[in-house]
Amino acid sequence: MLHRKQWRLVFTAIASIAFVSLFGAGCDVTSTIPIEEPNPGLELCDASNEARNHAFSAPAIIDNHYLPLTPGMQLILDGEADRGSGVLDHRVIFTVTEVTKVIDGVRTLVVWDRDYNAGELAEQEIAFWAQDDDGNVWNFGEYPEEYEDGEFVGAPDTWLHGLADANAGLHMPKNPQVGAQYLQGWAPDVDFLDCQRIALMEQQTCVPYNCYVNVIITEEWAPFEGPGKQLKYYAPGVGIVQVGAIEDPEAEVLLLVNVIQLTPETLAEANRVALWLDSRAYENAEIYRETQPAEWLPAMTRTAQR
Repeated sequence: MLHRKQWRLVFTAIASIAFVSLFGAGCDVTSTIPIEEPNPGLELCDASNEARNHAFSAPAIIDNHYLPLTPGMQLILDGEADRGSGVLDHRVIFTVTEVTKVIDGVRTLVVWDRDYNAGELAEQEIAFWAQDDDGNVWNFGEYPEEYEDGEFVGAPDTWLHGLADANAGLHMPKNPQVGAQYLQGWAPDVDFLDCQRIALMEQQTCVPYNCYVNVIITEEWAPFEGPGKQLKYYAPGVGIVQVGAIEDPEAEVLLLVNVIQLTPETLAEANRVALWLDSRAYENAEIYRETQPAEWLPAMTRTAQR
């Protein structure tokens, strides 16, 4: 729960954003990412994707078949994981907001994630997603906050595309192919490197919420963190519905238990929290200070605008 002082910060930010929005903000044109030095992350993942080869004319509208990110959409996944204290009940709440943030000239959509261990908040983050004109979904960075015993302890793994040699990564192509490998993100300053391979397609799976067909299963791994892999199951029109592990010390296993479309009131609250986390990032992550504040721009995130 936000304290009174924190809510004042949130509403101050919202007032500023409203003023900027009324006087010309959010009128994006097609963005392209400048060609710079080679991306070592591609070689480390044995991948071929490169965000700089793509144009982004309506990047905050994300309607990829296997990773749709519609504002107000909330996925809840339950299971277990070992985050260093033994295997505990684990819950992930994944919420798509109407907040956007421009990163390296691309207006990304802000997604708010929360991770709970045994009912206690262990991590929450805002991540920055964009869809290119070919329908591929990219991750442009993350601001993750870590907690112990309910207290904030830091945000050491913050990264943003275009800063400190970090590069955006591809999370879901428009037309996935079995065997294709992708770089999901590369940030050498924080030793962040995530890779992905499309392992299987046209699969079936049942989770507590529903049963799905035409599911894609991916393998994801972080070469700097050991040999373990994570399996993710993507269902059409939904996104991630199941998570598994292969020789992964965290042994995270998750199943989709609910899909919620937030009410206008609860979506507004999620937007406020995303803006609040964005404001906190300027205090807790030095690299973040090179970016402009996030904005609450519903019109920029709606499919009708594409």
